[in-house]
Formats: sequence, structure tokens, C-alpha cells
Amino acid sequence: MSAVLPRPALHRRKAWGSALARHRGALVALAVFLVLFCGVNLLSGSFTYFQVSFIASGGAALALAAVGQTFVVLTGGFDLSAGAVVSLVNVVLGAGMGTSAGSQLLFGLVALGIGGAVGAVNGVLVAYLRMQPIVVTLATMFIVQGITLLVADKPGGAIAPEFVAALTGDAVPGWLPAPVVVVAAAALVWWLARNTRFGVSLYAVGSDEDAAFAAGVATRWAKLRAYVMAGLFYGAAGAFVSAQTGSADPLVGRAMLLEIFAAVALGGTALGGGRGGAMGSIIGAYTLMIAVNVLLVLNVPAFYSSVAEGALLILAVLGGSAGRRSPLAAHVRLALLALEARRTGTSAARHRSPPARPRLPDAPRRTSEAAPPGWVARNRKTLAYVLPAYAGLALVLLATQALFGNTLTNPGFFNALVVLSSFLAILALGQGTVILTGGLDLSLPWVITLVGIVVAGSVRGSDAAALWAVPLGLALGTAVGALNGLGIVLFGLPPIVMTLAMNGILQGAALVYSGGTPDGFASPGMRWIMTGHIGGLTPVVVVVGAFAAVATLLLGSTLFGRRVYAVGNSPLAARFSGVGVGATLMGAYALSGFCAALVGILLASFSGQASLGMGDEYLLPSIAAVVVGGSLITGGRGHYLGMLGGVLLLTALSTLLSGTMLPHAVRDIVFGLVVLGAVLALRD
Repeated sequence: MSAVLPRPALHRRKAWGSALARHRGALVALAVFLVLFCGVNLLSGSFTYFQVSFIASGGAALALAAVGQTFVVLTGGFDLSAGAVVSLVNVVLGAGMGTSAGSQLLFGLVALGIGGAVGAVNGVLVAYLRMQPIVVTLATMFIVQGITLLVADKPGGAIAPEFVAALTGDAVPGWLPAPVVVVAAAALVWWLARNTRFGVSLYAVGSDEDAAFAAGVATRWAKLRAYVMAGLFYGAAGAFVSAQTGSADPLVGRAMLLEIFAAVALGGTALGGGRGGAMGSIIGAYTLMIAVNVLLVLNVPAFYSSVAEGALLILAVLGGSAGRRSPLAAHVRLALLALEARRTGTSAARHRSPPARPRLPDAPRRTSEAAPPGWVARNRKTLAYVLPAYAGLALVLLATQALFGNTLTNPGFFNALVVLSSFLAILALGQGTVILTGGLDLSLPWVITLVGIVVAGSVRGSDAAALWAVPLGLALGTAVGALNGLGIVLFGLPPIVMTLAMNGILQGAALVYSGGTPDGFASPGMRWIMTGHIGGLTPVVVVVGAFAAVATLLLGSTLFGRRVYAVGNSPLAARFSGVGVGATLMGAYALSGFCAALVGILLASFSGQASLGMGDEYLLPSIAAVVVGGSLITGGRGHYLGMLGGVLLLTALSTLLSGTMLPHAVRDIVFGLVVLGAVLALRD
């Protein structure tokens, strides 16, 4: 006879089980942290107060930023502006902070104010103007980066020694490092927020925003507060980074974005929202920091750190979503069912029936012969979102003519405009196709860079080597894109997570492959395509024309193109209509990888050689061109000719800004504003 637990004991057991399930991710991260921590101690052979202080200081900035990101992720959003805010705060403090106590206190508050202001802008655009968090925060990221470079375009400045000591020194000498107090204060703020109506609303909005609104939750206000809180923590992280480095660096936060998402995912917060917490993110930050330090202790080159961070991000998200309801489990069940049906002979493919041909009623006879609608009438909706880009292009060209003259009547200007537009025109097809499916490809920068480095290093000035190196580079980019699609389709990873992680992995791969110093150079034939002449035209102009024609046909007149639009409008409806949603998504990301690889080859041909980071400046413009060209960032609407108009408009605008001698950073600000304006103006 089995014993029956008393009802209170049963309730306690259920409560413990529920609590363990809710905090599974954080507990796993804590276990991994403890294992790595013990491993570091074994490798180093000692454990001292200095090591505690070093570890506490090394992970504090990342922990603060991860806490801020957690607020946004819990609502179901993503904030890509985190690293940019850290950089802006760092240069402002480095440029303006004095040595007096009043100045240090003032600039500490300024750091929080900058972060809060950026967060408020993001929150208003996302919560009240109903814009996509990814696009909004990507645009503000570039705007803030541009402002940062206007404040300080190179490292310099100094942070007051007392400010440095207050944040990175000892709170209690020999006993308590100050970073521990800082992180504990952040944890306390989270705990207080978590146990308020605001904290409850975060989880409610992230779990089901419509249900939360129906239950009386002020969903917009909750989202706005989440972004403001995130910005405040980014500002605090920027202040701590300033204390760590003792100086200002406009690029100091650029590498943090991947680390922040990895820390949040490692801490068990679901990147779809509604589950997790900042305590897990703090543990995840320190776990990630120790994991990188373990690699260094094992004498693994630092180039592998971004590879490790990207891989950990993917594994953490996969671990958090593992279960019977995960996409991978669903695919496995479907595969097993298909195998069973094939084994037993019950597969639908073995019992084909003739297609149904229902007889449609006869069309009513026309009482009078009406003229068929003209081309403009048939394409009125498409023209409504394609033509604004070309109207903007005409205005920019007129402004260029007014300011500099010899533009509209100069064939050489238009030839140069198309040459400079060639890179974006190609990227627009890949990024545009992904956006039409409702996704986003953030891996383009380092696909471009890696392929450029591999091809230039293989060619080494030989046209004969180019005959096999160029196809190899294109195949490499296509394979990377297909891997992105595989992770999104098979494992159910969010596109932003998969492509961001892949970007970090490719960055490490490029550094490892080149040893930090790329070599090799383009062949004469490759150079001729980008700089030669055919009857007054650069050969790449002809290539762009042919590419645009093929791209227009691909999206507008092929089965693949129709499936892309179907998936973007509704993946569920597309699946019920017989569209292979998974294959279509994989094809879209493979096409994006192919286009990025082609751009990497053309960039190496244009400059004669490849360089690290040469693809970084093309991420926002590739998205901006698609959005300015009238495509919906949520997918399902767009046309390649509109994207091409966006490319030409942005290139002409960039040329105009270059002629005014304004700093290059202004271009990032303008592009970010253009994206926000286009999304607002052209949304449904």
C-alpha cells in the first residue's frame, strides 16, 4: 500500500517543482558558473581576494547591461542600441568629467540621463507608435554611434581617479570589492521592480500582450518603462566601463552587443519574452566572462572569444527552448511519422488521387464592353510605395545640382553613382528577400568580410586562381546563409539571435583565418570589373543592370518569389496552402548569404584587397534601402525596383553629404533618421 502525502506537503512539493521549472535557466547558469569558477581556481592553483576583485570587476559592466536588456526582452522585444549607449556615455564622461566631487557626481547622473533618454525614445517609438523594436533600436544604435563619433572620433580623455576608485576599488579594503556592491545594487533594483505591478506587467506583456491588455494591464506604459529602465542600466554600464578603462573610446561598446544577448540567454530568460529574470542575466554575464577567461588560461588565442560567445548564445537559446514542444522535437516527430507511413504503405504519396477540377459558374455576360484596366490602374498599390524612393532621389539630385553644379548633365556622375550603388543594390536583394519573409539578417557584415578575405587571400593577384576562388567564396557565403536558415527553421531560433550569433562566429573565423592581418590582393580581371571602362561605362554598371533585371524577375515572376511573399504575409496560411515554409526560409537566407559573398568579392576587387571589418558599414544601409524602397519591415510587401530606388536614393544622399565636408558620422545619423521616417511613413 503506497503512502499518501498530506495535502500541505503535496502543495509544497508542487510549489518547489514549479519554482525550479521557472528558474531552470538561472540554476543551470549558476551550476555552469560554479564549474568554470572551480576550473579556473584549479588551473591557477590559488584563490585570493585579488581574484575575487578581478572577477567582480571584469563582469560588472556586462552584468549591468544584461540587466537592462532583460527588462526589454521580458516584454518580447530586443534592444540593439545597448552597446552604442555604453560608448556614448563613455566618451561624454571622458570628454567632460572634472576632478571635483561635484563634477563626478554630475556626470554620474548625466550617464544615467543619457541612457534614460535613449531608452525613452526607443520606448515611445515601440510602445506608442507601434514600430518594430528591432528596426527602432537598430536605427537608434546608428544614430547614437554617429553622435558618439561627433563627440570623440578617437580614443582619449580621462576619468577622474576618485571616480575610478569609487566603482572599481574596494568598498571595504581587503574584504569587499566595490564592483560587488554595484552589482548587488543592480540586483536590488531588479528585485524591487520585480515585486511591483510594473514587474508583473513585464511578464504579462511578454507572455501575451493582447491578453494582458484585455486584463487591464497598461501595456504601452509597461513597454515604455521597460525601455527607460534598460537605458538607465546601459548608462550605468557605460559609467562603469569608463571607470574600468580610465579613458574614453568611441568603439568601446561595439563588441558588447553579442555578449549582452549571450548573457541574457545564458541566464535563462526566454528571448521571446515572458520568462526569466535579471538575476539569471547577472549569473549569465559572469559565466560568459569566466568562460572567455578559461580560454585565455588555456592559451587559446583571443580571436576565438567571439566564436565562443556566438556558440554559447545559440546553445543557451536552444537549451532554454528544449522540450516536447520545441520546433526540433516537432520536426523529429514529423520525420518519424513520415518514416512510419512509408514503412506501412500509408504515405499520401502512394495514394495519389486525380486533382479536383470543380466546374466554375459561367461568367455573367457584359452588357457593354468595358475597357480593361490600364497598367497604372493594375499596379496602383505597388507604385504607391515604390515611387516615393524615386521622388526622393530626384530631390537629392536637384539639391546636388544646386549646390555643386555639373551633375544632371554629367554622364560620369551617374556612372559613378551606379558603381557606388552596386554593393547595396546586390545586398538589397538578399536582405530584402529575408525581410519579405518577416526576418532580418544581421550576419551580413562578417559574411562580406570573411568571403573577401578568403577570396583575396586565395587569388593573390592571379586571374587563373580567381576562376576557382570566386566560386568558392560564393559557395561559402551561400552555405553560411543556409546555416542561418537551418537554425531558424529546424531549431526555431529567432532570426535576430541566429544571425547575430553567426556574425560573431564569422568575426572570430575571419580573425583566425587571417591571423589578424589579411593578406592577398585582387587579380587584374577582378580590378577591371570595378575600375575598367567599356564605352564610357564601368563594367560593373552592366553587371548591376543585369543583376537588377534578374532580381526583379526572381521576386516578381517565379514560384520562389510568390512563396516568399506568402510566407511573409502569414507562415501558417502559407503552410496550409501547401507552401514549403521551411524550404522557402532556407532559400531566402541562402540567397542573402550569396549576395553578401558577392559584395565581399566586389569590395575586395574595388579596393584591391580585403580588410577586417569592411562589411560593418553596410548593415544599416542594407536595411534602410529595403525600407525606404517601400517594403514592410514585418514582411509580405515590397518590390525589388523599390529597393533599387532606395539604394540609389541613399547613395546619392551619401554623395551629397560627402560633398558638404560634414563628418562621416553624420551619415550614420541621417541613415538612422531616414529608416525611422520611412518605417513611419510607409507602414500600413
